[in-house]
Amino acid sequence: MDQSLDRLNHTQADRRSFFYRCHIDAPLLCGLIALMLLSLFVLWSASGQDPDMLMRKCLHTAAAVVTMITIAQIPPKYFIKVSVYAYVIGIVLLVMVELFGDISKGAQRWLNLGFIRVQPSEIFKVVMPLTVAAFLSRAPLPPRTLNTILAFAILGAPTALILMQPDLGTAGLVAVSGFIAIFIAGLSWWWIILGMILAAAALPVMWNFVLHDYQKQRVLTLLDPSSDPLGAGYHIIQSKIAIGSGGIYGKGFLQGSQSQLDFLPEPHTDFIFAVLSEETGLIGFTLLMGLYAVILWRCIVITLHSGENFNRILTGAFTFTFMFYIFVNIGMVSGILPVVGVPLPFVSYGGTAMITLSISFGIIMSLHTHKKVKIFDDKRN
Repeated sequence: MDQSLDRLNHTQADRRSFFYRCHIDAPLLCGLIALMLLSLFVLWSASGQDPDMLMRKCLHTAAAVVTMITIAQIPPKYFIKVSVYAYVIGIVLLVMVELFGDISKGAQRWLNLGFIRVQPSEIFKVVMPLTVAAFLSRAPLPPRTLNTILAFAILGAPTALILMQPDLGTAGLVAVSGFIAIFIAGLSWWWIILGMILAAAALPVMWNFVLHDYQKQRVLTLLDPSSDPLGAGYHIIQSKIAIGSGGIYGKGFLQGSQSQLDFLPEPHTDFIFAVLSEETGLIGFTLLMGLYAVILWRCIVITLHSGENFNRILTGAFTFTFMFYIFVNIGMVSGILPVVGVPLPFVSYGGTAMITLSISFGIIMSLHTHKKVKIFDDKRN
């Protein structure tokens, strides 16, 4: 009996060491793959059983896993070296979008490079926390006043350019990812209080001079969706019907009336959570939240065991930004937040968002499995 237990322990240790040598965090990878597999079933229903869309989703999933494992092989010091260049290139691309970008649905967010059409704002979902973490970790923490101001300047430039497209949702996500990195680095509560006061004072200015009419309408619709049930409030009303009608067990796979009869708008992207809730009910919701909880738990453990300041800031920023994505999408679909076009992470259809998230999780794995490797030549942490 003792020999069997020893063999089992050795086998488990060998498996852990194999994944560790490959710079892969097995629990995190398993949680992500399980989430991606669940998304394939939900998408099959949400897309109206479209085989082409499902095939593209499978290709996106395979590309995401390969990207994640590839990024995990890169030592952390190279992320620091590339952060400045990535930030500058991203700013240049955002300026090019403003000057030459393609206009689609009233927004100028895409840049046509001839051989590929890209959305530069997506880059900053990774580049923003990476650049802020690289900048702040070069000096002792908590950051001094000058470094804090410079970090907010790093955050503000791309956020302003993205707002000009206009893309309020992405601008908010980028700003939050950078702010979380600054907060984890040791942001003083006085800065937070000052920021809250300035934000409150800026609300009238944003409402009158920054927000577009359709963005104002989204806020008003949030307060009273029934005021325009066939117009601006239609999305939220149909989504609430889908979520509420699912009950405990759901209506059954491919049996959701709101999604299958095309009452639910954008069922395969922004509102895919409503499809899952209607067809699988509380059970499916619990399964989805369980998978998210496993992923977040593992990322928090990795953050708490990070050695260098850079590792801790960046893994923490990616983790809580991922949590923020989940909260915004579900809150939006449930009617407690305005509709801002944020996809449900790894579940909604969309290759760009999935690849961007896979890069961030690849960096988390790299920081965890390379944590014994010195990032800076001299000790600054």
